[in-house]
Amino acid sequence: MSAALTAERRATLHRRVRGIVAFTITYNVIEAVVAITAGSLASSAALIGFGLDSVIEVASAAAVAWQFTRADPERWEKTTVKAIAIAFFALAAYVSIDAVLNLAGVGEVDHSPLGIGIATASLLIMPALAWFEIRTGRELGSRSVQADAKQLLLCCYLSGAVLVGLLANTLFGWGWADSVAALVVAVLAVREGLEAWGGELESPFEVLEGLDEDDVAQHAD
Repeated sequence: MSAALTAERRATLHRRVRGIVAFTITYNVIEAVVAITAGSLASSAALIGFGLDSVIEVASAAAVAWQFTRADPERWEKTTVKAIAIAFFALAAYVSIDAVLNLAGVGEVDHSPLGIGIATASLLIMPALAWFEIRTGRELGSRSVQADAKQLLLCCYLSGAVLVGLLANTLFGWGWADSVAALVVAVLAVREGLEAWGGELESPFEVLEGLDEDDVAQHAD
């Protein structure tokens, strides 16, 4: 698809990518500060892990931003994708260790309204941003942009896991719930990291995009 792009359209998409990663970095810096602060106040390793995930997302977005400041972004495609894959693996390792320690009774998750708030905000913002970025990456033919979008989707999964854990602990006193959910997120992180490393970046929005294409084809008939 990228071969059919005009120079003007390609330049527009490059500017869009820079705008997306600028917003991603700004939001995730705020998210990291809020989550780590909330985690420290509530003695919640899960929330601190959520904040560290935001730090990794900043690194991922920064890698894409750096790529698209180069005169020839495509030249740095493989290097950027590998860096994003490593970020996935690092996140999976941290979340796994954190979850196992919590399940072993080393730490407990306390009530945190602030943590619930930031996790909810991420669930509302990140899916829309990921959808916009992955469509841009597909049109541009950029694997690194699509990989960064999948990093945003992982944030959605982690936000959901942390939110479920915090709510379960607040409502039912199930302090172990967020650790179990975090292990599921760790498995997803490894899977996404392996796909990014191997260049297999199937879009989770492809089903919806396929439905759109079918509708267009039906109207054309």
